[in-house]
Amino acid sequence: MEHWNSTLGTGFILMGILNDSASPEMICATITVLYMLALTSNGLLLLAITMDAQLHVPMYLLLGQLSLMDLLFTSVVTPKAFMDFLLSGNTISFGGCALQMFLALTLGGAEDLLLVFMAYDRYVAICHPLNYMVLMRPRVCWLMVATSWVLSSLSALGHTLYTMHFPFCMSQISHLLCEIPPLLKLACADTSRYELMVYVTGVTFLLLPLSAIVSSYTLILLTVLHMPSNEGRQKALVTCSSHLTVVGMFYGAATFMYVLPSSLHSPKQDNIISVFYTIVTPALNPLIYSLRNKEVMGALRRVLGKCIL
Repeated sequence: MEHWNSTLGTGFILMGILNDSASPEMICATITVLYMLALTSNGLLLLAITMDAQLHVPMYLLLGQLSLMDLLFTSVVTPKAFMDFLLSGNTISFGGCALQMFLALTLGGAEDLLLVFMAYDRYVAICHPLNYMVLMRPRVCWLMVATSWVLSSLSALGHTLYTMHFPFCMSQISHLLCEIPPLLKLACADTSRYELMVYVTGVTFLLLPLSAIVSSYTLILLTVLHMPSNEGRQKALVTCSSHLTVVGMFYGAATFMYVLPSSLHSPKQDNIISVFYTIVTPALNPLIYSLRNKEVMGALRRVLGKCIL
């Protein structure tokens, strides 16, 4: 089989969910609405956290970073898919594909690590409240944020460079975006060892953090059950349930893509999962965190009130 010339002068063809659907117009309209919802809700949440002094605490600093990651993550994928559908042009350059993969892996990995730090924040706040401002002082919070961005960027850079060095026999990617699993299916060379490395990285970046989150919330639950105040117990459960909902959505989709064996994948399933964690989850996350949070809703009213006046 001849190698397809995968140089900077050639490109790939992204055959995402809009090209493989019986009603692409309806799906495109739905994706557009979800994207606008993600932009609006994450933008408002970032605005409230930035402008309102009452939200300048560790929990909301981390939540603001989550909103920023969601905003950037969905913007890496959705506008490209939308414009491709409108212009009937599904091509992406070799360099563009590499850049999209690097950004998606960076943002996904950063969110993965950030969710662990958010779980730790809730663990300290509920289980060790007297030491909270010491253990979660501003320097520690910014170190957590920096760790999320730096580690995910380094991991993404390594995976992007190694994935894109393979010779490719075909140019058609049956996926919404450039990601490792669908690209490896196009490679002419033996990718089995690298697929094993991707699996190990997936377990390290997904299952180990998930284990830490589950451990944190197990300890939190035990502490909450012994709280004498019903109001304090309810507030803790509301905050933690919001976080666990986000954790379940993110880790469920990411585990399907990067931990399950490739034999259990199909292009249609992968497309649906990719839409879920690149478009649906970023739109829902700020709603999950803000609708049941009186502090966030109050801050939004104050900030929007100042803007209107």
